[in-house]
Amino acid sequence: MIIIKTPDELAAMRVAAKKTATILHKVAGKVAPGVTTKELDEYAAELALKEEGRCAFYGYHGFSGHICSSVNEEVVHGVPGRRVIRNGDVVSIDFGLVFGGFVGDTATTVAVGEIDPKWKQLLDTTQECLAAAIGKAVEGNRLSDISNAVQVVAEGAGFSVVRDFVGHGIGREMHEDPQIPNYGPPGRGPVLKAGMTFAIEPMINLGVHKTQTLKDGWTVVTQDRLPSAHFEHTIAVGREEAEILTIPDFDS
Repeated sequence: MIIIKTPDELAAMRVAAKKTATILHKVAGKVAPGVTTKELDEYAAELALKEEGRCAFYGYHGFSGHICSSVNEEVVHGVPGRRVIRNGDVVSIDFGLVFGGFVGDTATTVAVGEIDPKWKQLLDTTQECLAAAIGKAVEGNRLSDISNAVQVVAEGAGFSVVRDFVGHGIGREMHEDPQIPNYGPPGRGPVLKAGMTFAIEPMINLGVHKTQTLKDGWTVVTQDRLPSAHFEHTIAVGREEAEILTIPDFDS
């Protein structure tokens, strides 16, 4: 069942999502050569504590990080640790925060210094995928219109769409109905209604779409070990256009 949020619930989600996005923005700003993913994780935990929020990922099914940090060939769910970030890397950071009884969830991929031009195109295209998908999150459309928008943009640019992991509904729980694949034909699935809230998150690969999970049980990598990009927003379906909830407070 897809939960439609009341105006009061949406107001609370806006607060939680803005805090989530602001923390991610600050953590992403710390990405630099020589920094470890563990240091980024510790910084996120510190910021969440200051906001009196709770990191949504920490302890989730046993996950040990406050963020997911995925570098280069790592797609999602990278466990923060000793890995040192280097010039030329691409670093995906996924962060969720629980505040006021609601969850915000957002992700970005950061280019470290000068990166391969094809890698830059991958990042730019993934952002375009997210924008196209959000553009379909309008009352009266079908759920798969969101999915199809991602696939059309990604494959049109010569990249592949991860199929093993999907976006999702979000609200009082981090993962609510429905699941939102990043591929598929348009015009299928439930009709969208204003007040539905989703975490839309294209995961796009430079090479093949296939992935595998490493021995840690969490870190997902591309099967061909070529890089991947991941961008995510928490949004609310609108009557004329979607509302992006995870917009950071750039002045804070």
